[in-house]
Amino acid sequence: MKRTLQEIAGAVGARLQGDGSVSVASVASIASATADDLVFVEDEKYLSQALQSGAGAVIAGEFAARSTGKALLICRHPKLAFARAARLLQEAHGGMKAGVHASAVVGASVRLGARVVVQERAVIAEDAAIGEGTRIGAGCAIGRGVKIGSECEIYPNVTIYPGTALGERVIVHAGAVLGSDGFGYVRDPQSGRYEKFPQVGQLVIEDDVEIGANTTIDRGALDETRIGRGSKIDNLVHIGHNCKLAENVVIAAQTGLSGSIVIQKDVVLGGQVGIGEHARIEEGVMLGGQGGVLPNKVLRGKGVAFWGTPAQPVRQYLKQLAALARLSGKK
Repeated sequence: MKRTLQEIAGAVGARLQGDGSVSVASVASIASATADDLVFVEDEKYLSQALQSGAGAVIAGEFAARSTGKALLICRHPKLAFARAARLLQEAHGGMKAGVHASAVVGASVRLGARVVVQERAVIAEDAAIGEGTRIGAGCAIGRGVKIGSECEIYPNVTIYPGTALGERVIVHAGAVLGSDGFGYVRDPQSGRYEKFPQVGQLVIEDDVEIGANTTIDRGALDETRIGRGSKIDNLVHIGHNCKLAENVVIAAQTGLSGSIVIQKDVVLGGQVGIGEHARIEEGVMLGGQGGVLPNKVLRGKGVAFWGTPAQPVRQYLKQLAALARLSGKK
């Protein structure tokens, strides 16, 4: 199923220049585009390449307003409009046929909303609730009493433990494990052995969160772990028990968070960041790749970039590196 450029322009808030009856079915790169594809240009230096491509239409900034040769969707943020157009076109293709596959196991007390899809070999335990339009992928294991909101996408082989609640429009990629026990033990001073501390809390994932493949998020020990609305978590991330992430937090791959960490809204964590227990990262902080925060420490400064271990403002860190380089060069 295709969408006309007129429809797309209205949906993404772009100004149409050219034939609005032109239809496209998908998005593509400039190099691979065909007449059924939509492409985008953020930098004027790539505009001529896009106009000469096989694409049916181009999303571009105001710099393209006087261009001819292709239908154009002119807007302030071409990449954002392109992402929205891609989602619109994906929806136009329609989802899978609703229903439960014959090989799936669904408890008698499970509540399934309208248009739910349960694929091959998925297991949904008793008292779980799945909101309308949600898809449960092949091989998923959904624990007892789990709540999943509407229009969620749970990809194959995801495991969701009991005591976990997902909001609406949550995306969980393959192999993720949500709500597993945290790493909590108490040492017996007489025997030297470690005994497990209770891990009986909950995990709450708010609306519009996306969780990457093979990411693990622990439940709270006694209370809850919470992932705030709109947060985006990459592949191979670990979030320990009792962590609290606010809205729109972005975490890149291979980052590890110890227990009881507070991450305030709009924080960005680069790849392979490590944060010690009870640390606090305040609103708008950016922490560069492989940065480290020691336990109980606080990083603050909206819009400030930190780097290194222990993390410090990037300018300060670079000055220290330069000083070390000068010292090492002395005879």
